[in-house]
Amino acid sequence: MSMLLISCRESSENHENSGIAISFDDHFINEWHALRPLFQKYNAKVTFFVTCGKSLTKDEIHKLKELQNDGHEIGFHGTIHGKSTELIASLGPQKYAETELFPGLKYLSEAGFYPKSYAHPGGNHNDEADSVLFANGFKILRDVAISRRKLYGIPVYTLAPRIMSWIFYPFGHERKVDALLIDTDAELKEEEMNEAIEKAKQTNSALMLFGHEPLHSAPQNGEYGFDVRFLEKILKEAKRQKLRFYTMSQLPDVNKTAF
Repeated sequence: MSMLLISCRESSENHENSGIAISFDDHFINEWHALRPLFQKYNAKVTFFVTCGKSLTKDEIHKLKELQNDGHEIGFHGTIHGKSTELIASLGPQKYAETELFPGLKYLSEAGFYPKSYAHPGGNHNDEADSVLFANGFKILRDVAISRRKLYGIPVYTLAPRIMSWIFYPFGHERKVDALLIDTDAELKEEEMNEAIEKAKQTNSALMLFGHEPLHSAPQNGEYGFDVRFLEKILKEAKRQKLRFYTMSQLPDVNKTAF
């Protein structure tokens, strides 16, 4: 007598949480605000990490509030955009907070913003700086990841975004994260981003990306930022893949759905 063994295993894949978290750094308020129609077109929600809050004009505050009312997040990127490790080494933790954190947070709170996410200026930080930031109420700290790095114009390394596991948020309530730079000097390709978006979908994670100034042409006179057309391709593919759009402070609160 023989037995016929039939496997009827059902797929246990779950893409419920898969998404994308995009953020933008520095003080390009007018340029970010001009992207509102693009974000609305794809129902995208993003995070704006603001620095130099003291210089915010009434018009810029109004524009940030419009972005916040659209569902975007206003995060913090420091008061003076300083290197935290150097500030702590020379001033100590308390003076670091009094120099880099408290003034800028005061300016933002007076304008009606209460950031819960923080992007390290220049990606510079250490455990001591992180402890100070967490002690002052930040839910998540964002660092910098770069897929291509050059030294004197010579490539030092090149990594495909899809193999950079640290730019995919696994929904395990992590509070220290890395986002991939999408500025033009990163030289990312559309195919690479599509592969990374597909990986986020298949692994039920959130792909984390960031840039600086929105650019509508090649960078000039020291400009640093991302091609708006490239951003739209990312948004379009994320929507096609039915990824959720997350703001940075939302990520730690998402309950992980097991496969």
